[in-house]
Amino acid sequence: MPSLEMLIAFTGASLVLAFIPGPDNIFVMTQAAMRGWKVGVSVTLGLCTGLMVHTALVAFGVAVIFQKSALAFGLLKFAGAAYLLYLAYGAFRAGPAALDGQALRPEPFWRLYLRGIVMNVTNPKVAIFFLAFLPQFITASAGPIVPQVAVLGAVFIACSLFAFSLISVLAGAISARLMRSEKAQIMLNRVAALVFVGLAAKLATAHN
Repeated sequence: MPSLEMLIAFTGASLVLAFIPGPDNIFVMTQAAMRGWKVGVSVTLGLCTGLMVHTALVAFGVAVIFQKSALAFGLLKFAGAAYLLYLAYGAFRAGPAALDGQALRPEPFWRLYLRGIVMNVTNPKVAIFFLAFLPQFITASAGPIVPQVAVLGAVFIACSLFAFSLISVLAGAISARLMRSEKAQIMLNRVAALVFVGLAAKLATAHN
């Protein structure tokens, strides 16, 4: 097991990384600002589940495949980019919610949760990041590698859950105001579409 000093250092680094603007927290912030903090938290839970997958990949060495195989890396990143473009299309076409007190029926939790999982799992850069980041805090004297990776992954996921949930609450605070303005809602939908296109372009041009 990692030492207490190592866990403290890792937790601090993980919190800093979780708050630095990146594809995942920008995705959460956009969703929360558009639909409210509950939507942001639902997506966050999906993203954190995706991080569990990446932790397992690193623990058992599968992530090395994405680092060494250009084909595997390319297939996964283009699948992720296609999904982001699909979200961009939906956001661009979305109209404003009803302003007469009859809000549109919210998306079910499972769909938002699944969206977060797909967003995270189809990004091979996350697997490679974990492969590069986690081993820096692993020491041979602390015992078997797999349990150490599992503990560090759990800490990173907890930090991400805290950071992204906070971002969701803060972004969701402006959602109620936006719901009173059709123009603001349409503008935010267009901004969200541009964000998704930008994320798709960044992922599609990523290199392993």
